[in-house]
Amino acid sequence: MKKFRKVLDGLTTSSPGGTIGSPSCGSAAGTPTSAPTPKDIDIQETLVAENFQLCKTVRHGFPYQPTALAFDPVQKILAIGSRTGGVRILGRPGVDCYCQHESGAAVLQLQFLINEGALVSACADDTLHLWNLRQRRPAVLHSLKFNRERITFCHLPFQSKWLYVGTERGNTHIVNIESFVLSGYVIMWNKAIELSTKTHPGPVVHLSDSPKDEGKLLIGFESGTVVQWDLRGKKADFRIYYDEAIHSVSWHHEGKQFMCSHSDGSLTLWNLRNTTKPFQVTFPHGKIQKDGRKESCKPILKVEYKTSRNSEPFVVFSGGLSYDKAGRRPTLTIMHGKAITVLEMDYPIVEFMVLCDTPYNNEVQEPYAVVVLLEKDLIVVDLTQSNFPVFENPYPMDVHESPVTCTAYFADCPPDIIPILYSIGAKHKKTGYSQKEWPISGGTWTLGSHTYPEIIITGHADGSIKFWDASAITLQMLYKLKTSKVFEKPKPGEGRAADLVEEDPFAVQMVSWCPQSRIFCVVGISAHIILYRFSKYDANTQIVSLDVRLQCESDDVITPSENENNPCFPEPGSHSPQPHHQYPASPSSGTPEGNKDSIPCLKVKDRVVRVPPGYQAELVIQLLWVDGEPPQQITTLDINSAYGLLAFGNCSGLVVVDYLQKTILLCMSTLDLYGAADPYQRLTRSPRRNRQSTSGLTELSDNQQSIDMERSKSPTSDHVNGHCTSPTSQPSAGKPRVPMGPEGPRLTRRGPGRPPFRKAQSAACMEISLPVSHTEESRENSFSRSRSSSVSSIDRDTKEAITTLQFGESYGRKTDALPTPCLWVGTSLGVVVVIPMSIPTEQEERMEEPVTIGPSGVVLLLKGSVLRFGFLDCMGGLIQSPHEVWRDLNAPEDPDRPRRRKLINFSPSSSQDTCGEGHLAVVCSERQAKVFLMPSQSCLFVHNITESSFVLRADVVSVCNSVCLACFCANGHIMTLSLPSLRPLVNVNYLPLTDMRIARTFCFTNGGQALYLSSPTEIQRITYSQEMCDNLQEMLGELFTPIETPEAQNRGFLKGFFGGNAHTFDREELFGEAAAGKGSRSLAQHIPGQGGMEGMKVAASGVVGDLARARIALDERGQRLGELEDRTALMMTSADTFSKHAHELMLKCKDKKWYQF
Repeated sequence: MKKFRKVLDGLTTSSPGGTIGSPSCGSAAGTPTSAPTPKDIDIQETLVAENFQLCKTVRHGFPYQPTALAFDPVQKILAIGSRTGGVRILGRPGVDCYCQHESGAAVLQLQFLINEGALVSACADDTLHLWNLRQRRPAVLHSLKFNRERITFCHLPFQSKWLYVGTERGNTHIVNIESFVLSGYVIMWNKAIELSTKTHPGPVVHLSDSPKDEGKLLIGFESGTVVQWDLRGKKADFRIYYDEAIHSVSWHHEGKQFMCSHSDGSLTLWNLRNTTKPFQVTFPHGKIQKDGRKESCKPILKVEYKTSRNSEPFVVFSGGLSYDKAGRRPTLTIMHGKAITVLEMDYPIVEFMVLCDTPYNNEVQEPYAVVVLLEKDLIVVDLTQSNFPVFENPYPMDVHESPVTCTAYFADCPPDIIPILYSIGAKHKKTGYSQKEWPISGGTWTLGSHTYPEIIITGHADGSIKFWDASAITLQMLYKLKTSKVFEKPKPGEGRAADLVEEDPFAVQMVSWCPQSRIFCVVGISAHIILYRFSKYDANTQIVSLDVRLQCESDDVITPSENENNPCFPEPGSHSPQPHHQYPASPSSGTPEGNKDSIPCLKVKDRVVRVPPGYQAELVIQLLWVDGEPPQQITTLDINSAYGLLAFGNCSGLVVVDYLQKTILLCMSTLDLYGAADPYQRLTRSPRRNRQSTSGLTELSDNQQSIDMERSKSPTSDHVNGHCTSPTSQPSAGKPRVPMGPEGPRLTRRGPGRPPFRKAQSAACMEISLPVSHTEESRENSFSRSRSSSVSSIDRDTKEAITTLQFGESYGRKTDALPTPCLWVGTSLGVVVVIPMSIPTEQEERMEEPVTIGPSGVVLLLKGSVLRFGFLDCMGGLIQSPHEVWRDLNAPEDPDRPRRRKLINFSPSSSQDTCGEGHLAVVCSERQAKVFLMPSQSCLFVHNITESSFVLRADVVSVCNSVCLACFCANGHIMTLSLPSLRPLVNVNYLPLTDMRIARTFCFTNGGQALYLSSPTEIQRITYSQEMCDNLQEMLGELFTPIETPEAQNRGFLKGFFGGNAHTFDREELFGEAAAGKGSRSLAQHIPGQGGMEGMKVAASGVVGDLARARIALDERGQRLGELEDRTALMMTSADTFSKHAHELMLKCKDKKWYQF
């Protein structure tokens, strides 16, 4: 009869499942009942493909591998370029924009068109790009690709449309910003230096126009040569030859002096009156040694020389420290008069920039701050105070303070949780910041109308947890929790701690949070779980510890304790088993170091500790070492505050804990969950123990593993898990098929020795439940052919990992009339088990009476590892899990209002008065999704999501007042399926090259949003909702705001007369096509950009803004009127002179006769 039922199941599977009226496959276990049939259900689905569109929304965090920095002193916005071609533009909090060069080439230099709403970027592929910042999403208007020369330095004078470009060959080219074409005017290196010079001066490392005269261009070459080039006369005014290589040059605002920084750690000050030798040479950090010589110093990579009206000039530079002390931190030095302040940085300095009040280089600069771009941080120093404090950074630049190991995203939080977390976290903020406002204050941003409370949680390698307010596409840290404080610090001398001292034993692997009850669970890489409760009051507490012995073999099941009951389900009504170690947990002290057994990886503090307000640890659960082997890492966890239960599993089995009574209810291997309903025949386990695969949880380097991800298909293949997919998939003669071959699942155990906490973690133990050991599979393929077939087959056991768990109101058996609390269990072999439970409802009974767990009654099968469960009512609405309303256990007692548990129970039966009993269960695996009708267990719909790849992450989410299943595949596809019919709605190839970081951190949430870690330091948020994409423009900040350019100061008559008239210099006459001709087409190629409609409008009207253009036109008109007035006066004078001479001539000739001439 059983074989016959399987054949029927196979036949029903092959029939298409289009409507709910015709079930498409049956269950693998149980007997038919008179429960509601699919015909009784009629759900009107509202989601269509037009509801979905995929686009990036915003990127948070610090720009990964930064390379360049620029600042607009009028608009007050900052731009940061990166090695991967990204450009991040920052203004006031909320104004945060990310742009990406299509080429992906590193950004060498950035230059703002000051107060024009445009930005020029120079990239490592020798291409210049012009970005339009007058739209919320900047776009490239023009590009100019250099073919024969490499770009090394760019300079754009204020209010000029001509960009100077220095190259590696030492030449200087000039580019028209408006048309983005080369001018025919070129300063060749051999013209810039003297003809008698025998060596090449090297690449151009500096270009700047003289503050005294814009017609003079200062060119610095790497070798130490500095040339001031007369642009009008096309000749050099002077040439300086210095022995040391030049790194940077900075002018005094009067244009009579400039300062150079050199490779020997020296600063030279040059006076234009005498350019034969430097006016002053200083080694700021070079001390005189005993022999009278200066000690050698590191290069000064950049110097800025800024003047102030009311004090001495500021000289700010990076580098220049002596070589004598190894391991010194990178420094920024500020010289103000005779005072020298050295600021030590945590990371190497990439670039810095002094912020000044005026955009004009010929005025007193008045510096007020220094922006310092470090490799992993952004710091702004206040120059207006003598102690040079730093500003408090309003941007979330410290996401990567410790490497991010997991993420969670909640888009529908209770509105009161964010203010409470912020108030608790604000008490622990650092002090000593500058009291002044953040100087990067450009752009405008307003809170959009489409906002709701959102929270992002990040787990880190050092065991810390950060809660972020992610509402309205911003990010602000609310609260930080350090899980390591629960444990004693590992000491290097101690036995078991010696293995952990160099690793990250507290690294967070996954988190589970119930926002309604505010209960928070953290899973650590040392096979530990910490349960936290939230309180607004501090307390003295002693943390309860439970130790669990869970190390089960497929042929030799290890029970949690010798005295404990057999590892099977207790009969209904029996008491729950007691834990092996109950509070207080004391590890075995007599265990020899060579054979660790029955000890946890970490030691919980066993004393009363004072805990501050916020999240306070209540319970710690740890898996124990067994026979000298460390415990397997935990693969999944679920917690339910209404039930007071916590369940977790790994490669060895399942554990259920009552966290209210602090007892272990269940601890057993996966095999024992089935009882007689085991769908697989098991092989005996090989005595050889494989080591666990090395997929580091905390390794967040930039190594791309996309090729491995593509090649390593899911090991849970069709012929293993494809039960009842088609008639041809059934084994011949009805024999149960034994999983064999290279695709068979392998679950390995660590061998004895050092636990590879940081560098070794099985793929099945990842938060997103990657296929078991798939990273190891690609490694083993290289030598699997050399094994004999007999060895290969016996090595591959079929021990299953628990991959997903979910508590909920459901039906444990087909005969159940009412829903009861259940635990849904999914395994790596595609098996779903439903475990019913009996939980006392009264508060007093709940704390005293045991929770009873019944034998499993439902076994369902899918292809591939099970990833996610979801429950719908018979109207198609999402059923939320039951939860407890938050209550503060540390609050003062109120006799009038006793603190009792208040439970919110979303029972499936409550909303089914018209539909009859039952609910829909959505089950998604790495290969397919199925919808079952409970309690009849009829499979209503099945959809094979992918054959060539596998699903990494799946979530049942609410979008547009409806529900869908969202999936992210290993091949980079993001897709959504309607519920309950599993109709494909959207399928976009979003990330064709994925890596383990993205796979580990990708998560969906309600409202059509998702996020992942795009780099070790950045969080990328995306949306797959059309409504969100439509409203995105409203939510983003404006980068450009119309601001009148400050007027230049009146220089005075004498200063203007003797200092030269810089304003008469007309670059158009020199560099325009009429005078200089066209640039070489073979040297640079113009590429029009895809700027969009807004960009095309700006391009049509020129880059110069309307205000600036009108102002320039008025200036030109005034100048022409002035010239006309001068000419008129000259003509009048000339006419008077002519009249006078004519009158004199008439008087002289009046009396002469005609013959006297």
